[in-house]
Amino acid sequence: MAKTLLIVESPAKAKIISKYLEGEYDVVASVGHIRDLPKSNRTAIDIPAGFVPHYEVSPGKEKVISDIRARAKKASGVLIATDPDREGEAIAWHLKEALGLKNPKRVVYYEITKEAIRDAIAHPREIDDNLRKAQEARRVLDRLVGYDLSGVIWKKVRYGLSAGRVQSPALRILVEREREIRAFIPEAYYPISAEFKNKDGAILQMTCTEEIKEKARAEEVTALGEKTNWKVKDIEETELKRTSRPPFTTSTLQQAASSRLGFTPSRTMGIAQKLYEGGHITYMRTDSTNLSAIAIKEASDVIKKEFGDKYAETKAFKSTSKNAQEAHEAIRPTHLSLAKAGGNEDEKKLYALIRARTLASQMSDARIARTKIIACADGDAEANKKLPTFAVTGSRVIFDGWLKADPDAVGEDVILPKTEKDEKLKLEKMVWVEKFTEPPSRYSEAGLVKELDKKGIGRPSTYASIIKTLETRQYVEKINKSLKPTDTGEVVISFLEEHFLKYVDYDFTAEMENELDDIAGGKAEYVPTIKKFYTPLTKIIEEKLDIEKITNLGAADASHICPKCGASMIIKLARTGKFLSCSKYPDCDGALTMEGILIKTDEPIGTDPETGLPIFTKIGRFGPYVQLGLKSPENKKPRMASIPKEVDPSNVSVEQALVYLSLPRVLGKHPESGKNITASIGRFGPYIVHDADFRSLKTDDVYTITLERALEILALPKVVGKRGGFKKKTEEAKTE
Repeated sequence: MAKTLLIVESPAKAKIISKYLEGEYDVVASVGHIRDLPKSNRTAIDIPAGFVPHYEVSPGKEKVISDIRARAKKASGVLIATDPDREGEAIAWHLKEALGLKNPKRVVYYEITKEAIRDAIAHPREIDDNLRKAQEARRVLDRLVGYDLSGVIWKKVRYGLSAGRVQSPALRILVEREREIRAFIPEAYYPISAEFKNKDGAILQMTCTEEIKEKARAEEVTALGEKTNWKVKDIEETELKRTSRPPFTTSTLQQAASSRLGFTPSRTMGIAQKLYEGGHITYMRTDSTNLSAIAIKEASDVIKKEFGDKYAETKAFKSTSKNAQEAHEAIRPTHLSLAKAGGNEDEKKLYALIRARTLASQMSDARIARTKIIACADGDAEANKKLPTFAVTGSRVIFDGWLKADPDAVGEDVILPKTEKDEKLKLEKMVWVEKFTEPPSRYSEAGLVKELDKKGIGRPSTYASIIKTLETRQYVEKINKSLKPTDTGEVVISFLEEHFLKYVDYDFTAEMENELDDIAGGKAEYVPTIKKFYTPLTKIIEEKLDIEKITNLGAADASHICPKCGASMIIKLARTGKFLSCSKYPDCDGALTMEGILIKTDEPIGTDPETGLPIFTKIGRFGPYVQLGLKSPENKKPRMASIPKEVDPSNVSVEQALVYLSLPRVLGKHPESGKNITASIGRFGPYIVHDADFRSLKTDDVYTITLERALEILALPKVVGKRGGFKKKTEEAKTE
């Protein structure tokens, strides 16, 4: 008897669902998306016809489609059980179209448990065309905007740069913070600390309550303070109530995992995906803080069992997100009674965080006693007038409530010794220090996620990819866990602000997000929504075609003159950042780094002992590089290699240059295929490749990696995206 075919996205999910269904269904995986837009915009979208996308079968998916089609023909019916979001809905529609399915049913579930899967199968529905259209609208609009806007930047700024509908406003947030940091003028201030002993000999570390900005005043307070007597002026005690926070949404999970576990957003989502597919947590892409009645009941039972009845307090949380779907749930364990879950340490840590937050959300408020002890001078009247008070604040937990489940959510308590009002205090020491106000800090990944969420830019499911794109494009770099825009990133944003300000405006971007979401709810139509956004953009682009190309970024400081001809210098942009170029270029090729270090472009740094050719360090539009020999009839295409960003080009030795020029380097042949394994550096960093199998090198040095190590890396399972493998991109890369 023919079975019903059930199509899911990932092989891991197919395996566990097949087990739950006990062989009653034929379960198969599409392995992510099966169709996508072609790389060229000329064939991808028919704009005059109404922004009609033309899809192509994704490379390597022909066999998958053929296999599923053959199974579908033998099946008694077809159920499509892809993820419960607009991306999953789009995959379901593409499966229907590519396979030529007449009437497939859509199965939706938010957790991979036996009960949830069987319940979903018992209640199938039609494919939601509105939800599918919402995904298509975003895909098409992002492609059009990215392609067209990037094209202008290629022509007017530098080849290879990109812009995006969401990527660029996100970058602007980082650039604006960097401008604030540069514009910040530090001011001196003089905090004073004092150490007192009470009558029992207990130490009280206190700080001055007056904000002191003059050194003379700090010296005055310290000198007077050391000569007078002190006492406890007052003791203020306040009981505070701390209410538990809602269970996790995608955004708050990314923020908490970053600050508590040190996970990047993309790492968090990858780990959560594994936990979801393993049946341990509910679907991890959600804006909702809602919990089902069953989950709330289970949480209450677990809390009473683990902590006691007084800790249980049922709560309902209302999502603040305008577009949250309350039918969805927050991210929670599928079985709260399971204290630990996950196949590795990362999964176990994230599961523990999710479980703690879920339980805490259904627990009693914590009660905290806050105590503030204030000390004042107890000397003569004149001294008392001139001296400020000193204070210290401490706290103690009266009732831990939800902190019982999530103790790491609160810092360490400052325990204060018992004191009484008017009690005499003995001053042990009083010191002042000079400090300077500090500029606002750069955004961490968690901070940027929070800001994107606050401004309504993008959607939580896209935050990880937005940050990853900015790093891949080398628009930002990570410094001490903070995101710093690069010179290139700042130049791109400055250009967009000057010529396309509307399209990096936060309110405009957020409103566009809402309008795209309205398509999913059937409140807006596909063509008018895209047209409203895209048509004005094309007009602005046409108007900007005649603007001059940015050949320089302004005059350099007058102290920098060309080392070759003495002319003034201008700032230019290379792939690796800014550099100083002679204003008479190309007649003179004098160049300096931004630090004023000479880049010797016409004097060889030495000779290659093997070929006898001279080696030069030069600078081009992609940054500093080394070159073997000069162009000549015998040497028509001299070998070149980029100098790593962290290396000072003025100090490159012959030995270093030869190492850089060694790439691409053949490590040897693969013992099974007999084909070469090569190490090199590409647009996305160092890598090895064998038979079109590219592997990024995260920790291995591309210049020293051995054949044995390369074979180890190639033997590991290839990490692919959640909806398919890595695809080489050319023109399409602009849209990201």
